[in-house]
Amino acid sequence: MKNNPVQEFIDERRQRITLNGTNNKLLQAADMFNVESNKAQYSYNFSWMGRPIIQYPQDMIAMQEIIWNVKPDLVIETGIAHGGSLIYYASLLELIGKGEVLGVDIDIREHNRKEIETHPMFKRIKMLQGSSVDSKLVDEVRKIADGKETVLVCLDSNHTHHHVLDELIFYSPFVTAGSYLVVFDTIVENLPDNYLPGRAWARGDNPMTAVHEFLRSHPEFIIDKDIDNKLLISVAPQGYLKRIK
Repeated sequence: MKNNPVQEFIDERRQRITLNGTNNKLLQAADMFNVESNKAQYSYNFSWMGRPIIQYPQDMIAMQEIIWNVKPDLVIETGIAHGGSLIYYASLLELIGKGEVLGVDIDIREHNRKEIETHPMFKRIKMLQGSSVDSKLVDEVRKIADGKETVLVCLDSNHTHHHVLDELIFYSPFVTAGSYLVVFDTIVENLPDNYLPGRAWARGDNPMTAVHEFLRSHPEFIIDKDIDNKLLISVAPQGYLKRIK
């Protein structure tokens, strides 16, 4: 049998990723960086195509890999902020040559709306203003999602347990088999309480606790541990949920 260097590289990479999960020194170093970088608001330092994107570069790479592999017809994101993530996902879909992004936010500030709507990638973006867990707004999302062959969902708005659990219940049905439901800021469970003063979420009340409760009654989703082992530095540990059926 002839050597296949492409497959050999893929296999070697898979082995390295698996070993990361048992590399205690690497895990400890990543944990220290995760804690200290979140305290320093590290994720606020980056932009994509001119718009602030409040994400870790590691999570951006993970989302690029997912979107390239899944090739969704629709990416739904709750939480818009400056719009950097919407534009990032839209630019990836532009390269793929299909798909649109739907952003939902309770308060799309006018200066951010203007910047998003005048951006070249806005041609692949739609936005809805309102609470992501308002049933009427969810109905609007459903109308847009209906008929889409492949749908990916990202949750990145209010990070309290109750709110994220409601989002998981409302938005998980939109996710198609083989695609992902990504829950950001699960890292809160691993950070010291009051790491950033004034936040409504904390240990025991955050996206990770919501994910754990959700998964107990939704076996159609699993945590993609390979992504966790690959990234190590991430705001979404145990938050990359793959729909397997």
